[in-house]
Amino acid sequence: MLDLLPRSRHPGGEDHPEYPPQVREAMARGRRLEWWSLVWLASVIAIMGLVTGQSQAMRTAWIEDCLSLLPPAFFLLATWFESRAPTHRFPYGFHRTASLAFFAAAAVLLSFGSVLIYGAVATLIRQEHPAIGSLRIAGEEVWLGWLMILALAYSIVPPVILGHLKQRPAELLNDKVLVTDSEMNKADWQTGVAGILGILGIAWGFWWADALAAGLIAVSILWDGVGALRKAVAELVDGAPRDLRSDRIDDEALLLGERARQLGARIVLRETGRVITGVLESRDPADLGRITHGLSWRVRDLSWRPLGDRDL
Repeated sequence: MLDLLPRSRHPGGEDHPEYPPQVREAMARGRRLEWWSLVWLASVIAIMGLVTGQSQAMRTAWIEDCLSLLPPAFFLLATWFESRAPTHRFPYGFHRTASLAFFAAAAVLLSFGSVLIYGAVATLIRQEHPAIGSLRIAGEEVWLGWLMILALAYSIVPPVILGHLKQRPAELLNDKVLVTDSEMNKADWQTGVAGILGILGIAWGFWWADALAAGLIAVSILWDGVGALRKAVAELVDGAPRDLRSDRIDDEALLLGERARQLGARIVLRETGRVITGVLESRDPADLGRITHGLSWRVRDLSWRPLGDRDL
C-alpha cells in the first residue's frame, strides 16, 4: 500500500519547502527578530521591575512589557509546529497553528487589558495617592522617579526599532501574529511617554496622573486585543480571508471571487494560517488554473467540484 503522507519533520524544521524561497527567507528573518525581541524584552522587564515602586503607571507598563513576550513566543512556537510534515492524525498538516497562536495572543491581550483598566479606574475612585521614594546612590539621595523615567525611556528604544524591522517579513509571510507584534512594538513609545507623564504628574502634585497614565496604557492593550481577536475568531470559524491589518476581506480573496463570477462559477474561500484555500464550483476543471493565474503563493490547495444545473 502506497503511503503518501510523510511521517517525518521537514528537513531543518524551519525550511518549509512548500513555500517559495523569498517566503522561507522572510520566515527565517522573522524568527531571528523574535529571538532578539525576547532577549531585549527580558532586559527591559528586569530593569523596569527594579524601579517600579508604588507607581501604577510603572506597574502597568511593566505588565505590558511582560505581555509583549507572548507574540514572539507564540510566533516561534507556531512556525515550529507549522514546519512539521502531515501525519495520519493530522493529514492537512499544521498550517492552522498560526491561527491558534494568533487567537491565544489576542485573548491574553484582551483579558489583561480589561483587568488593568479596572485597576486604574478603581484607583481613581478610591483616590489613592502613590508615593515615590528615593535611593541613596554614592552618598546622594536620588529621587526614584528619575530612575523610573530612565527605565521607561530605555523600554521604548529596542521595541520600536524591532517593530519597524518586523514589518517587511510580516507582510511577506502574511503573518498576523508577527504583524500584531510589530504594531505593538512600534506603539511602545506611547506607553513610555504615558508612563513618564504619570511619574512627572506625581512630582508636580497631580496624584491622579499616575492612575490616568496607567488607564491609557491599559486602553492601548485592550484595543490591540479587541482588533486581534476579531480577526482571529473569523479565521478559526472559517470566515472569508481577512486583510493583514484590518477586518476587511483580503484583496486576493475578492479577486478570486470576481474571477469566479466572470466564469459563471462559484467559489468558497477560507484562510488556513497564512494560506488561502477553498472550493471552486464550475463546469470546467480548467477554471481552477484560470482564476488562480498570476496570484501569490498564498492561494494553495483549491479543489474543484462540478457545478450542476440545479446550482445555477
